[in-house]
Amino acid sequence: MAKAKLVIEQVSEEQYQGQATRRPLYRRLEKLLGLPVISFFTSFVYPVMLEDNDADMLEGVLQKCGLPKGFALLVSSPGGSALAAERVINICHSYSGTGHYTVVVPAKAKSAATMICLGASKIIMGKTSELGTVDPQMVVEENGKVRWFSLHTLVKSYEALFAKAVKEKGNLEPYIQQLAKYDSREIAEFRSALSLSKDIAVKSLKSGMLKGLSEKDIEKKIQIFLTPERAKVHGRPIYGKEAKECGLDVETRNVKDEMWSLVYELYVRLNNYVSRNNVAKCIESVDSSFRAMVPKAEGPE
Repeated sequence: MAKAKLVIEQVSEEQYQGQATRRPLYRRLEKLLGLPVISFFTSFVYPVMLEDNDADMLEGVLQKCGLPKGFALLVSSPGGSALAAERVINICHSYSGTGHYTVVVPAKAKSAATMICLGASKIIMGKTSELGTVDPQMVVEENGKVRWFSLHTLVKSYEALFAKAVKEKGNLEPYIQQLAKYDSREIAEFRSALSLSKDIAVKSLKSGMLKGLSEKDIEKKIQIFLTPERAKVHGRPIYGKEAKECGLDVETRNVKDEMWSLVYELYVRLNNYVSRNNVAKCIESVDSSFRAMVPKAEGPE
């Protein structure tokens, strides 16, 4: 999958005033929540992922906000870098006057975006909102086709094959041929990536929603988030009810609720903005906005 070359820019006051339809929604939503609202929005259309630049844009927005009582972060993203998610969590804690932040998930916050939610003190979801597993994925392009593999599944398949080879008392050749397709150095890297994701998720919860529990107990509680074994596949949704059963502080709003109607309208307008205007990402408050632009393809001279 070709990585989009994004152009990061701060939206000028004049340009942002042109987005007049979103600003009133922020003000009304902030009044109902009693908190400033910041949107953290990554397109599901362009092949872009959560990365360090997103953390930088978020910090640029938060620097311009007064946040003595904390804030609500509206998150919509397919995910990306676990380390970038960890940076986002740290930035959110650092700029909040209370040291905590609330997350609002209007539709999907998957993978590394789910990590950002786990770092919050509270998650507000609708009945159709989705979180996801945080196990890392690997993208492989074969014969012009893009395939996604769970690192958890790759490591498990390698370990199972190796264990069978060790127990085999007869012909080892079939096992040797299959094991030759794996690179032991890559397997070691995959294990490290899996350990990193688990560590970020567990420690984020230990300092927030599951404060007071041991890391071992937290790991047990959130198994559905850590591996695809219970969810079956990486992309399968984890809804509010399942997240709450893990002990997380989840508030599920009725889809007809006034506050949720505003959340969803803001989501739709942001989604249109990032999907139809060569904008891949948008991070903004009621008064400040950063965006990541996808350069327009140049035509023939």
